[in-house]
Amino acid sequence: MSPLVRSFVAHFGEMGSRWGINRTVGQIYALIFVSPQAINADEIAENLEFSRSNVSMGLKELQAWRLVRLRHLPGDRREYFEAPSDAWEIFRTLAEERRRREIEPTLSMLRNALLEAPTCEEDRVAQERMRGMHDLIELMTTWFDDVQKMDSQTLGQLMKMGSKVQKMLELPGRIGRAVSGVAGKPASEV
Repeated sequence: MSPLVRSFVAHFGEMGSRWGINRTVGQIYALIFVSPQAINADEIAENLEFSRSNVSMGLKELQAWRLVRLRHLPGDRREYFEAPSDAWEIFRTLAEERRRREIEPTLSMLRNALLEAPTCEEDRVAQERMRGMHDLIELMTTWFDDVQKMDSQTLGQLMKMGSKVQKMLELPGRIGRAVSGVAGKPASEV
């Protein structure tokens, strides 16, 4: 591995633990991601100096997250792995998987909790707060569904808009305040 690739792989290993995956899986993914062609498990183990069994377990986890794809090359019985090169595709896949693994079970729990009749004031307050959490998560997942349908270019443009969206959403209120301020003044002052 070149120093550039080695640095990237090491960083992904360190970041992996912060993202909820182990260091080994992070490094395996990073190596596959930057590899110019599909790479097999033996090559991964050799490059990263990992045991073949660690590589195998890491590859299974990456496949479960749908972050790597299995390929077979003509005339070669080994399995090769590749990662999407489009960062937006990776982001979408990660977001979908996190939603499936983390958000959906929480929504399901909240829905069930909100169906129960409160038996005391404490339960009523708890349900009220849970309803707020449920409504926020529902709103976010609806927004996420809309965003998932956007092509990468449109999504990039949306992200670049940043605070401009907020200003645009505040515009009707500012116009309304300005109009009501003008409406209260005599025509000679306008």
